This record gives sequence, structure tokens and C-alpha cells, in this order.
Amino acid sequence: MPALSTLLLFSLACLALAATPGPDMLLIASRSASQGPRAGFATLFGIQVGTYCHALLAALGLAQLFVLVPMAYDAVRIAGAVYLLYLAWTTLKSDGMLRSPSARSAGQSMRRIALQGLTTNLLNPKMALFVLALFPQFIEPQAGPVALQIMLLATLLNGVAFGVNALVIVASSRMGKALSGGGVGCWPQYLLATVFGGLAVRLLAASRQ
Repeated sequence: MPALSTLLLFSLACLALAATPGPDMLLIASRSASQGPRAGFATLFGIQVGTYCHALLAALGLAQLFVLVPMAYDAVRIAGAVYLLYLAWTTLKSDGMLRSPSARSAGQSMRRIALQGLTTNLLNPKMALFVLALFPQFIEPQAGPVALQIMLLATLLNGVAFGVNALVIVASSRMGKALSGGGVGCWPQYLLATVFGGLAVRLLAASRQ
């Protein structure tokens, strides 16, 4: 296990990163504002499962594929952008009642939202490169199996990010409820579709640098 000082330093780095607005926070905030806190936490759950997946790929050495094979990076990046554009389109085609799912479909909707968060995270190769670049700086080979250390760091990252994003979810859901004013209208659709479309453009424009 890494030294406590190393873990504390890593936690501070995670706090700085988690508090910096980025694609994940934007997606979580927009989901919370348009569909309430349950949807925000479902999105966060999917994203954090994705973080563990990226950490596992890094532990297995597969994340280096994006560095060694540029075509693999571009393939995942384009697939992610296409998926986000698909989500934008399906959101615009929804019935406009994003904040009020029926009791029967609520559980299924939360599972679908979590899966969308997971898929969006997995199809973002920048996340794999982020883990590959950050985690080795806090790995201590003499402190035990590297794979276990990587998963421990992923757990710390998720823990810190959960605390920060929980505040974002609560604030965004309250703001969304205030804006709805009793009449939801179509603004949740437009908000989510805009976020999905913006993330797709950002991903298409991204490079490995």
C-alpha cells in the first residue's frame, strides 16, 4: 500500500481535478437539472464505474494502446462522438416529460441513464490517457502489486469526485426545479440535447495532446 502522504497528496490532486468543471460535471449537472437528483446520481454511478474500467485497463497495460496506436484512439473518439450525437437526437425525440417519469418506468429509466453515463465515459479515450498519465506518478513499486495500487487510486478518485458531484447534483436539481416553475415544457430536452451535442463536438475536436 502506498504511503499515507502519497495518498493524501493524490487526494488533494483529485479534489482539484474534481472541482474543475469538465465534461463529466457538465453532464451530471444537466441531468440533475432536467431530470432531478436521482438521474444525476445514476449518471455519476455510471461514470464512476467507467473510471474503474479505465483504471483496470491501465493496470493491464491496455490503455497504452491509445499512445502506441493512434488509429485506436481515433476510432474510440469517433465512436464516442457518434454515440453522443445519437443521445442528442433521441433526447430531442423524447416526449418532453424528462423530469416526471412514470412510476413503472422510473427504475428502467435510471438504469438506462446509468448505462449512458458508463458508455459515455468508456468511449472517451481522454479518460484512459488521463489515468495513464496521472496514476503512475503516485505508484510506489515497492509498496505492493501495481494493479492493486491503481485500483486503490481509482477508489480514492471516485470517492473525492462523489463528494464534489453530490453538491453539484443537489444544487443543479434545485435550480432545475425552480426553473420548471410547475410547468416542465421542453427545456429539459433542449438542455440535454445541447450538452450531448457539445460534448460530441468537443470529442471530435480532441487530440491526444
